[in-house]
Amino acid sequence: MLDLMPHRSARAIRRVMDSAAANAENNHDMQPDELWVADAQVDAGPTLKRWRFASGGRVAMIRKRISHISIVVSDEEA
Repeated sequence: MLDLMPHRSARAIRRVMDSAAANAENNHDMQPDELWVADAQVDAGPTLKRWRFASGGRVAMIRKRISHISIVVSDEEA
């Protein structure tokens, strides 16, 4: 489903899911066809703070937010 979604974040989530499946296969000897998503979380990461000049000699802060995506897979259906 993630391949067909138009959202920009769908590609990043797909890459994290593929990485979790590959780690389960290589590190824990699980079959990738039998994996289920046990837990998925998106947490706030660090914020980059930048400045944009505004009229009247002022400045406005721009916050460039970053997220951390965590996906846990298991070989048992929840």
